[in-house]
Amino acid sequence: MSSNPIAETVRSLMPTAKAELAALVAFESVADEAVAPRSECEGAANWVADALRTEGFQDVALLDTPDGSQSVYGILPGPAGAPTVLLYAHYDVQPKLDESAWLTPPFELTERDGRWYGRGAADCKGGFILHLLALRALKANGGVPVTVKVIVEGSEEQGTGGLERYAEQHPELLAADAIVIGDAGNFRVGLPTVTATLRGMTMIRVQIDTLEGNLHSGQFGGAAPDALAAMIRVLDSLRAADGSTVVDGLPADQVWEGLQYPEEDFRQDAKVLSDVALPGAGTIADRIWARPAVTVIGIDCHPVAGATPSIPKSARAQLSLRVPPGLDSAEATKLLYAHIEKHTPWNARVSLEQVGQGQAFQADTTSPAYASMADAMRIAYPGQEMQTAGMGGSIPLCNTLASLYPESEILLIGLSEPEAQIHAPNESVSPEELERLSVAEAHFLVNYARSKQV
Repeated sequence: MSSNPIAETVRSLMPTAKAELAALVAFESVADEAVAPRSECEGAANWVADALRTEGFQDVALLDTPDGSQSVYGILPGPAGAPTVLLYAHYDVQPKLDESAWLTPPFELTERDGRWYGRGAADCKGGFILHLLALRALKANGGVPVTVKVIVEGSEEQGTGGLERYAEQHPELLAADAIVIGDAGNFRVGLPTVTATLRGMTMIRVQIDTLEGNLHSGQFGGAAPDALAAMIRVLDSLRAADGSTVVDGLPADQVWEGLQYPEEDFRQDAKVLSDVALPGAGTIADRIWARPAVTVIGIDCHPVAGATPSIPKSARAQLSLRVPPGLDSAEATKLLYAHIEKHTPWNARVSLEQVGQGQAFQADTTSPAYASMADAMRIAYPGQEMQTAGMGGSIPLCNTLASLYPESEILLIGLSEPEAQIHAPNESVSPEELERLSVAEAHFLVNYARSKQV
């Protein structure tokens, strides 16, 4: 990184950033009380609020949102006439999943092989630390040239829409000229990237019931309708022979025209076992950024441990359907419901419940904010030009913000590059990326303020 005062300040702050990220990672802030106590989310929210107050933010508040979670808000006034920039992150995290697969404790930030490991280190507690570093660097070098609003969500990973509904009820709160969503990531470490598209999502629970009670598989097997077998038939209907997602009536032939993702790089990033084929058709970029994708993220039925030779009377599954830009998530949900009902065999009873939904997002990459960020990335990543990529994941708030503030320029950056392994055991963050992106965000705020003076 070329020497400049902002970069030097950020570098000097990295030990503090590590200590703060460790303190924030220590909260098991999963926004699901079936997984972690509510006090863990409350502790994380209060930590974020205290950090904003320490930085001089005004009107710091814990917002009680309709889904029962808390989002943290604050505003840092800038010079008179300066534009307003909203900085976003979220403090809630995915569950630790299989704790035995973690090489170090999931809620204890641990340095290993040059990376910092811990749940939320990249997604997205590190994103909040990124914002703090950028603002501190500016304050140490002449001041923050824009008015800054910060919103840190408390239930993004659950997809339950608390902040979206709150923003719709209080539309003035998050209004800004530009919005920086710190919950995306570089295409790979060292390659500066903004995310131009996000797939939307719908999450549903499926329950199939076939019997009044479990039955002996020897006495009744072969004629009694097996609920788990019915569920397997339904789930299999959602995939074509090549593994492509199939939902009756939902287009699945879209093409990604931008930055491509070489298959060997994807296999390595995804840690695909040797000789295991990749499902689907089209390029990797088509499959993960431009087309729908269904995933079975949970099944409830008889566990293997303690299994008995009985036919299950019911089975339940949770499905996540990612919906690409250009398709409406609500319409995709209707099609998914109809598909499941059509493909449920033996006239089994099926019930469906939606537990999350978010629309896809497509940014305007021709906006002045993108030019400001491109210039900032050149400073933070010498010799590299900013790339534009898609992201297969969903950030439901993006579309809400785009709808509420159609004149706002929205950019997505962040720390979730492939090596970060977000949502998986051994999630980590690259401290070098945290440093460089903090420098880039600081320079972006300077550049953007200047662009609005012209």
